[in-house]
Amino acid sequence: MASTVTPEVLWAQRSSNADPEKNFIYLTINVPDVPASNIKLDVKPTGLTFTGHSDTLKKTYHVELEFYAEIDPTASKINHTARDVEMKLRKKELTEEYWPRLLKESKKMHFLKTDFDKWVDEDEQNEAEEEDFSQFGGMGGMPGMGGAGGDFGGIDFSKLGAGAGMPEGDDEEESDDDMPPLEGEEEEAAKKDAPKADDGKEVA
Repeated sequence: MASTVTPEVLWAQRSSNADPEKNFIYLTINVPDVPASNIKLDVKPTGLTFTGHSDTLKKTYHVELEFYAEIDPTASKINHTARDVEMKLRKKELTEEYWPRLLKESKKMHFLKTDFDKWVDEDEQNEAEEEDFSQFGGMGGMPGMGGAGGDFGGIDFSKLGAGAGMPEGDDEEESDDDMPPLEGEEEEAAKKDAPKADDGKEVA
């Protein structure tokens, strides 16, 4: 029987009192080998609930988060890879100040960690490099999808970067330059490369 575990959750943030695009929470839920078809994600203004199942690892991941303040689910973005689910959650209120913490409750959660790869101090945001969100797609109709229960059913993962649990990279695609020559072409190439005698005939 599959065990249920709480996945590791990483977070970082940016803030702005003028630009909504720079006022967000960066959230990563580490859930390796969980295909899109096995994921349910319900994102609300006050929090989210995530459940995902890995057939290969025989694990079910489940986590519920209640945010410190409200987000705007319709303006948020998501990217699913073979290793995790990444989200850019738009903060509802435009403010220069960082959230003091991610969750409403102040007690420490063992699964929640700061994403130091993406964290920037509040007073150094202007000097920080822009994050690349080109792989991220919209949340679709996820929040308030009526009878759909707000799961991943409304999201087309083919447009969200790595797609449903597929490894990243184009290793499987070979260019024409790397293709082996067809039968007959090898013989033609051999004839062209063969040394010629003075009378124009091929040397045996």
